[in-house]
Amino acid sequence: MRRRQFLLSTLALACATRASAQSLRPWNGIATPRIELDDLDGKPHRLADYRGKVVLVNFWASWCEPCREEMPSIEKLREALAKRPFAVLAVNVGESAAAARKFAATLPLGFPLLLDADTKTSRAWGARVLPATFVVGPDGVARYMYYGALDWTSAEVRGPIEKLMR
Repeated sequence: MRRRQFLLSTLALACATRASAQSLRPWNGIATPRIELDDLDGKPHRLADYRGKVVLVNFWASWCEPCREEMPSIEKLREALAKRPFAVLAVNVGESAAAARKFAATLPLGFPLLLDADTKTSRAWGARVLPATFVVGPDGVARYMYYGALDWTSAEVRGPIEKLMR
């Protein structure tokens, strides 16, 4: 029941914020939560292992229309910054590996899809709306956040990310 309420409130908030996509907002959390999750192949990923890189952490679900629409622009950003210290971790919220794998088969994505089946990680990050995205600086500290879909190729969104890589 708790998971269902989380998913329903997330869907409602995502739909409400979809039209208001603008630019990244400063992170308002106290401490950067940990990420220690496996990808679709069972390979473990820890946010701490990405120190020295700017990391875009995106929380998503296959049933979330704005999430599906946003993924290609995240991939384009990853491709544009491929030779720079940048990484993407896409965290699937509350779904099975089969559901995430089915979604992954529909898009060519060059970043890992991590599984948060019990939603503990997404709750720790405050990902109460999907998509929810956080930008972590090379020092491992979350710097920016955004609830809802963004065009990750826009200069307004890409600028703060590039600034963190300097």
